Parts: sequence; structure tokens; C-alpha cells
Amino acid sequence: MKNVVVVGSQWGDEGKGKIVDWLSSEADVIVRFQGGHNAGHTLVIDGIVYKLRLLPSGIVRKNKISIIGNGVVVDPWALLEEIDEIKSKSVEVNSNNLILSEAATLILPFHREMDEIREDAAGKLKIGTTRRGIGPAYEDKVGRRSIRVMDLASENNLDKRLDEVLNHHNAIRKGLGRTEFKKEKLKKDLLKIAPQILKFSQPVWKKIAELKSENKKILFEGAQGVLLDVDHGTYPYVTSSNTVASSAATGSGCGVNSINYVLGITKAYTTRVGEGPFPTELKDEIGEILGTRGKEFGTVTSRKRRCGWFDGVLVRQTLKISGIDGIALTKLDVLDELDEIKMCIAYEINGIKFDYLPASVDDQFKAKPIYKCFKGWKCSTVGIKKFEELPENAKNYIKELEIFIETKISSISTSPERNDTILIKDPFNL
Repeated sequence: MKNVVVVGSQWGDEGKGKIVDWLSSEADVIVRFQGGHNAGHTLVIDGIVYKLRLLPSGIVRKNKISIIGNGVVVDPWALLEEIDEIKSKSVEVNSNNLILSEAATLILPFHREMDEIREDAAGKLKIGTTRRGIGPAYEDKVGRRSIRVMDLASENNLDKRLDEVLNHHNAIRKGLGRTEFKKEKLKKDLLKIAPQILKFSQPVWKKIAELKSENKKILFEGAQGVLLDVDHGTYPYVTSSNTVASSAATGSGCGVNSINYVLGITKAYTTRVGEGPFPTELKDEIGEILGTRGKEFGTVTSRKRRCGWFDGVLVRQTLKISGIDGIALTKLDVLDELDEIKMCIAYEINGIKFDYLPASVDDQFKAKPIYKCFKGWKCSTVGIKKFEELPENAKNYIKELEIFIETKISSISTSPERNDTILIKDPFNL
């Protein structure tokens, strides 16, 4: 039996939704352990498109338990809206198949406003957040003033907690020339939805311990990608949480000995949303082709993604940082029409060759990619389910990629459809 952690090995948007859904057919439990509703997962099942933000990908499958861990920041209104949306597509959601950690931090309206205020004030120095209040909510969590799910159970406690957090936020708002945020309406609104939220609430660490004792297979689902990790990513152009695999333990309370295998979802090229360094970015016709064929628009924000060649240096770096055992290579079919395909194998920064991306953001912006070129295969790979049936040039590209990143490929995705996957190694049954 294996418990598997799935993380993105790039800047997110690698196709984790499809892979997690595909793996969840073997899992009993699917756990979200960090991030918020800024991270979207798109699933396509029998022609029906499901766009998930907070709900774990396993929610669309019957007889699975979906868990939102303590490491996730939760907008309670967004969660209820998403539940209603998924129910409208005949998916059952109840307190038996969805569990929300009682210790999860809530995203509140003043967090969203603060996110917008800061981004607007930053001008050219903006980070490119989704303006959903994720960062400010995590700041309150670290500052020990956040409102958590459990606080909704007591009006008296909620009142005190709101006083504390608003004392902080209103001081900042006043300094920025903004009006103070009023407590009473927010308190009334929270108490109104409290029963709907609390019915899903449990001590997640305890539930996971029970599931482990029953030998249930657990799939831990990460959001964003390792390059957006607040410690290991392209700081400050990062998210506000740790996106590496070890966060699965912290963000759910399961203990690191619960993790048996780490799967890194890796796109056959590279994309990025928002601001920040991107050494292999293509601002030409090839970049447009990748964006169009790959439908590279954000699930949550609809923002156009920046596109570029596969960056082997960065992926090799993130695989080591996150302890990734194998990768699921996605969107291979997007490269089908290209005459030539390139892979970054090193950087040149100020005349010096680097085999990794330095931590300095100034150096990251200066990094010029050194490429290895491959012949394209110029034919469709859509729907192929066996490695031997891939075009020879596609097989060459994949084999060279695997050698360079020093990590085995466990599967290859050849379309958004769940079953269009070449399985090489099953992470749950190694």
C-alpha cells in the first residue's frame, strides 16, 4: 500500500487535476493540504468539464472521501458556491464524503480588499496575485490573529477574534487612506453561514489517523507548483504557502512517515501565470502556438498563461527540492505540430554558465537559456496509450528529458481526457 503526494514541478498549471482524478480511481481518500481558491483544477470526464478550486479532485468520484486540510486557507462563501456548482452537475457532496479541517484559516472580505489594494499600489512591482485574499489570510495565520473554522462555533469567541484581526487591518487601512472595515455585518454574515460550514468540520489529523489504521490509500493533492513555493520558488514572485511535498504532512497533520511516494506533475513545455522570471519564455509565434493548442488560460482567473520551452534545469532542481520519485509528463500532444522542439539544459548569467537557477531574483531575470534541440514528430499523439506507439522523435525527446532531469517518468498524458494516458509505473502499486 502506498500513500502518494502529487505536486506540480513547475509554476503550476501542469495538469494536476486530470492526473489526480486518474489516480483517485485507486485511492480511498484525497486530501488538499495547502493553497486556496486561487488554484484551479480542470477535470474532463465523459465530456463534462469540472472546474474545481477548493474541493479536492476526488469529489467527482463516488465512494471517495475528500479532505480539505488545515494548511488550506478557505473562503467560506467560495466553498459553498463551489459545492452548489458541483452539485448542479449531479455530484453528491455531504459530510460523509467531504471533510473540512476545523483548524483551517478563513479568507474574509477584508483579505480580498487588502490583496487588491497592495497589487494596485505596487504598480510595476506587482507580484501578479489572483487578488483572492490568499496572501493576507496566510499573513494573519502566521501573525496568530486569523479566524479559523472552529471559531464559527462560538459567537462570543468569534466576536473577540474579529476585534483582534480588525484592529490590525483597520490600522493599515487607515494608513492607506481607506475606510475602516466594520465588524458587525461581517460577524452577522459569518454566523449566517456557520451551520453550513461547520457540518463538514472535523479534526482532520484524527480522521487521517483512523483512515491509516484501516489501511486506506491516501492521495495528497498539492496546488500551484514547487517554483511558487514561498521558500524554494522564484521569490518574491511566489505564493504564500509551501508547495513542496513535505507540506502534505504539515498541512494535514498526518506525519511525514505517511508519505510513501511523491509524484511530480510536469508539463512537456513550460507555462507561468503572473509576473516573475521565466528564462525560457517565448514571446513569438511558437509561444502563441503553445498557448493556443494547450488552451493556456487560468482555470480560476482566465488569465492568459505565458508559454516557453521545457526548462530541464528548473525541473531537475524542483525534483530534488521536493523529493520527487517520478514524474507524470502532461500535454505531450501540444507539441505535435512543431518542426523543432527545444529543452533548456543550462543558463548563462553575466557570462557565467549555471546548471541551476540562483536564488537572487536579479540573476533569475538575467538568466539566458542554453538549449538542446530535437526534431519534431509532426504527427498526432492524441489518445495514444502505449509508449511503443509514440512517434520515434517523440520517444527520443521523452528519453532525453528523463535522462536530463534524473528522474523516471511514471506516466505520459496525451490529451485532457482521463483515459488518454500512457501508464509506465503505477505510484500506488510499486
